[in-house]
Amino acid sequence: MRSMLFVPGDRPERFAKAEASGADAVILDLEDAVRPEGRPRARHEIVSYLAKSARNVPLWVRINPIATSDALSDIAAIGTVRPDGIVLPKARNGDDVRQLDHWLEVLEAEHGIAPGSIKVIPMVTESASAVLSAATFAPAPARVIGMTWGAEDLAADLGAFGNKTPEGEYELPYMIASTMCLYVAAAAGVTAIETVDTEVRDVAAIERRTRASRRAGYAGKLAIHPAQVAAIHAAFMPSAQEVEWAEKVLAAFRDAPGQGALTVDDRLVDRPHVRQAERILAANKGR
Repeated sequence: MRSMLFVPGDRPERFAKAEASGADAVILDLEDAVRPEGRPRARHEIVSYLAKSARNVPLWVRINPIATSDALSDIAAIGTVRPDGIVLPKARNGDDVRQLDHWLEVLEAEHGIAPGSIKVIPMVTESASAVLSAATFAPAPARVIGMTWGAEDLAADLGAFGNKTPEGEYELPYMIASTMCLYVAAAAGVTAIETVDTEVRDVAAIERRTRASRRAGYAGKLAIHPAQVAAIHAAFMPSAQEVEWAEKVLAAFRDAPGQGALTVDDRLVDRPHVRQAERILAANKGR
């Protein structure tokens, strides 16, 4: 999933539009986008939509944090209509993820849903304590397919007045959080998914940042507006030069079986470069 588009759970008139936006997945939000007093109605709207949707793209739900009383209410409400996945915000450590996994095991058994069908993506570095506990998120339960992070909640937790430089790049504390997300996702063997950009219309900046995220190791990105989706998809497509390099690398190793290191374009390449080349060509199939 290159793009996962948030839509507020109390705005049902936007649900179908989000599905039709071109995003690879939609996240129906019960957390930050919905005021506490509006959550019962939002749960009702999400349940109604999940029950009737043709699921043209996967439909996920962001529940409330495990530490809140709303979390179980969210799970109980949406369990009967089997969302494709759950986004868990403000995960404090791996125990929060394992707690959600246990709840979903019970829910799936109660409603006759195949075990592990409801996938999970935790947001793993949204607080200072979560950043310091990052190693506890790996290994992860089998239903966890990705990990992401959040810069806005982390800034609030740190007491910061902002999280980006005047040029629009993340300050060092948030670069560290992003890096920890990459590390723990790799250690857990799941996809790293980049956080949102708050700019809605500056698609050039969104594409530039997303390309940098892809280069760092991210394979997907969260979105908060349909206008961001095309820029995100464009950024995750390999360039013609990358594809040419990848084809050369794989061809060189096919032509020299048994060799551990070769020279391609006057540069030494070895097995890690083969893995990079394979990922580039796999991504290029999505063009």
